[in-house]
Amino acid sequence: MNKLADINNDFLQWYQDIIYAAELVDDSPVRGCYVIRPYGWALWEFIQKYMDERIKQTGHQNAAFPLLIPESFIKREAEHVEGFSPQLAVVTYAGGKELEEKLVVRPTSETTIHHSFARWVKSWRDLPIKINQWASVVRWEMRPRPFLRTSEFFWQEGHTAHETLEQAQEEALLMLNEYVEFIQGQLLIPVIVGKKTESEKFAGADHTFAMEALMPDGRALQMGTSHLLSQNFAKAFNITFQDRQKEIAYPHLTSWGITTRLIGALIMTHGDQKGLILPPAVAPIQVVIIPIYKTSEEMAAVKAQYDFIKTALSGYRIFIDEDDQKTPGAKFYHWELRGVPLRLEIGMRDAQARQVVMVNRLSGNKKNVPFDQLADEVDDQIQLLANDLFVRAQKRQESLLFVGGKLTDFGPIMQDQGGGFITGWCQSPACEQELKKYSAFTRCMLDTHRASSCFHCGKSSVQDVLVAKAY
Repeated sequence: MNKLADINNDFLQWYQDIIYAAELVDDSPVRGCYVIRPYGWALWEFIQKYMDERIKQTGHQNAAFPLLIPESFIKREAEHVEGFSPQLAVVTYAGGKELEEKLVVRPTSETTIHHSFARWVKSWRDLPIKINQWASVVRWEMRPRPFLRTSEFFWQEGHTAHETLEQAQEEALLMLNEYVEFIQGQLLIPVIVGKKTESEKFAGADHTFAMEALMPDGRALQMGTSHLLSQNFAKAFNITFQDRQKEIAYPHLTSWGITTRLIGALIMTHGDQKGLILPPAVAPIQVVIIPIYKTSEEMAAVKAQYDFIKTALSGYRIFIDEDDQKTPGAKFYHWELRGVPLRLEIGMRDAQARQVVMVNRLSGNKKNVPFDQLADEVDDQIQLLANDLFVRAQKRQESLLFVGGKLTDFGPIMQDQGGGFITGWCQSPACEQELKKYSAFTRCMLDTHRASSCFHCGKSSVQDVLVAKAY
């Protein structure tokens, strides 16, 4: 059995241990790139399934765009190339010869998709265009950590074009809210929503809206972003249309995305010393059944109940662990490590009494459940576990949030112990730069105005910001 590092004393090592022990990832020959194993990929598939349905229901269509992008495309938008340049992977040689123009391995698809938009948009009648793509991207990562920061990662990226700025703003906020509802409602992770500062926003965007979550070690993790690009990229790629007054105009653009980083977030947010605890909505197995028997007679008696259990739980993803090479105790450990929400144990006596022993992965509580109550009890326990997971995560995040005054006072605490600090800011970039002395950043600007003065210079605060160290 794999022993996990102490989650309270060595959180990052615990995280490294659990992602390998639970067979979520494996190493690859390329630094910063990881193999996502079937159990880990199944988590992404359920995230993808849910969000793909919501994306389509909100009027977007899926498409696929090339992996390789001409280098000249990246250079067209000045802020964009400056922001991504250190992370680019570039192809210079192909087909047995040096390329006339270098090709960039997709770091994000704004440039190539906007090239297509310029071909598709001619009139206001062609708008809006609402496109989504499920793909992988490459951003060369100096300090990789599986799921959290990798050189290649999987995501969805939405790209839209609109007739007016108001429509684009509405779109950016619509998708931001879709993300918030999914992350809080399905992944059960509480988030803090705000707008990125000029230095932290997406390269080339007018505004970036983001969701931040505080992990148990007090570091912030960006959960997803929605960008109001407005007309910067439209002008760079000469996307024009004839408006309703028969004048030539530029559309207003957006882009938005979530990534496999969400898997890392749910591992960190919900896991414990035994391993993963998976939110029921995305758990590949929601209920695992452990048969317990010693003789062939006992085995027959237990197996005779399978059909009833399968029928009663037909609405759930279930798995019956019939591996005769493992003891029941080893199976318990195996599925606790993998975070299955509910475990049902059934032995000879249970079969005769027409009951199972139900174990809740979060609370560890056990109870005998008669067959005729099984469906209702599983429904109740799944809902209870989901509610308890969110409440636990919310209470922890609240315990890690503080009100910060002067940076010289809270900076050393934040650097040593972590935590998120809501503090005032005058919006001066020079003050924002001071955070780096404490390995911290502005995570997002908030709509609140709880602080009266800037965390550094002491001038009047324009708005509150969330400040934290980050992954």
